[in-house]
Amino acid sequence: MKILLTGAAGQLGQALIASVPEGVELIATSRQEFDLADAEACRDAVFHHQPDWVLNAGAYTAVDKAESERDLAHAVNSGAPEAFANALGERGGRMLQLSTDFVFNGNQGSPYTVDQARDPLGVYGASKAAGEAAVQERLGRQGTGFVLRTSWVIGPVGKNFALTMLRLHRERDELAVVADQVGCPSSTLNLAQACWQAININNKGVELPPVMHWSDAGAASWYDVAVAVGDISQNLGLLDQPAHVKPITTADYPTPARRPSYSLLDCCSTRAALQLPCQHWQAALHDILQRVPNA
Repeated sequence: MKILLTGAAGQLGQALIASVPEGVELIATSRQEFDLADAEACRDAVFHHQPDWVLNAGAYTAVDKAESERDLAHAVNSGAPEAFANALGERGGRMLQLSTDFVFNGNQGSPYTVDQARDPLGVYGASKAAGEAAVQERLGRQGTGFVLRTSWVIGPVGKNFALTMLRLHRERDELAVVADQVGCPSSTLNLAQACWQAININNKGVELPPVMHWSDAGAASWYDVAVAVGDISQNLGLLDQPAHVKPITTADYPTPARRPSYSLLDCCSTRAALQLPCQHWQAALHDILQRVPNA
């Protein structure tokens, strides 16, 4: 089985490469191979490599910069998925599109189910929502295009909130972290497993839901995660003393992009479909911090 992976240099891409199953010929690509903002290059990659699957883990993820770089965000997050889907629709093949909790507005105060309508708040969420729609419209009828939404992605490498907090705990005595945005972290270690499981069982003839949700178990605010990073890192000997974490509101920390105040994903149907157990986000965070290189 041949799989074309995008975003290979990213934190999820590295986790996917590290856990690639036996029997998979993985074509791992990043911006060095082709630019996701170039729709023609995306199309050419499909026809050149002729993959059985496109695993689109690459994305424009600069949420705040997207407000001023709308065209680039849409080119990467909606134009690339559309180009991949169109090419696969022509020559055959399946696609797993990674997406985000930012496709929802966060107003309902209860976990979002896989069948709820998209209603993004900003450019980043809108671009990812458009990417989802493109995959569903082109490949959905054939049952060959799938969307996997996730949230608050963290891992032992790359740029993410957990590693930023680890650094700041080392550098400062006090941190101020938003406490009124609620969701759940998603470990790249567990998310990669979910991606490979989805592909594996679908190859064996098991029908997948067209839209899936995956995060670790539980719920948290960014403040909760920041505190946990300090406590776990101290227990692991990564810190002598964690910083004091002060809870603040979203209004106290204005950003160019609006963020959903509640973006917890209901993952029950996806866990059942993938036949995978869940791990609480604090246990997953512990596993991540244990694996931080040169910590």
